[in-house]
Amino acid sequence: MQVLFVHGMGRSPLSGWPLLRRLRRAGLYTHNFGHLVSHESCATIVGRLAKRLTQIAGSGDYAVVGHSLGGVLLREALRTLPRTTPPPKHLFLLGSPVQMSGIAARMGSNPLYRLLTGDCGRLLASRQRMAEVGPPAVPVTAVVGVKSWSLFAGMLPRESNDGVVTLAEASAPWLTDVVEVPVTHTFLPTDARVTDVILARLQG
Repeated sequence: MQVLFVHGMGRSPLSGWPLLRRLRRAGLYTHNFGHLVSHESCATIVGRLAKRLTQIAGSGDYAVVGHSLGGVLLREALRTLPRTTPPPKHLFLLGSPVQMSGIAARMGSNPLYRLLTGDCGRLLASRQRMAEVGPPAVPVTAVVGVKSWSLFAGMLPRESNDGVVTLAEASAPWLTDVVEVPVTHTFLPTDARVTDVILARLQG
């Protein structure tokens, strides 16, 4: 089994290193995918990602893991895969919004935010565009942090959240299952309990 990790906004492929190291120790083959939202449109990133998924699929079974924006990009890329490309066996969303992000919507008018996040920032802030991404036709596990602490925590409603994304924003009826972990948004890819959830689903 192969696993591809896609990092979140403002992060780098290095953010997935602890998770991928644990997966390799469990006997899985791992891949990383990088993007830079300040320099690439969503369409450009998704196009590159779809090509990468097609390459990986050519080597056998695979699963995909997306942290935050990475999960949104993966869902969009899966919609564009050629019919001849086998889909992943499982998609894991780590603190990934499946509807409009409240923080992105609030920050949308900030010039610095718009400069740094580009088209992907506008995607997260758009109720319509997020709805158009839709559910993928594969099993999906959402791992949602419920430990709130971040610079943005004060901008979130008084409900369960990880400091950036609320439980409601990361939940949807089409998800196969939702697992809550006491972890903040930033540290979801580095927490061993998140790795355990992924391994349990893949090995089960």
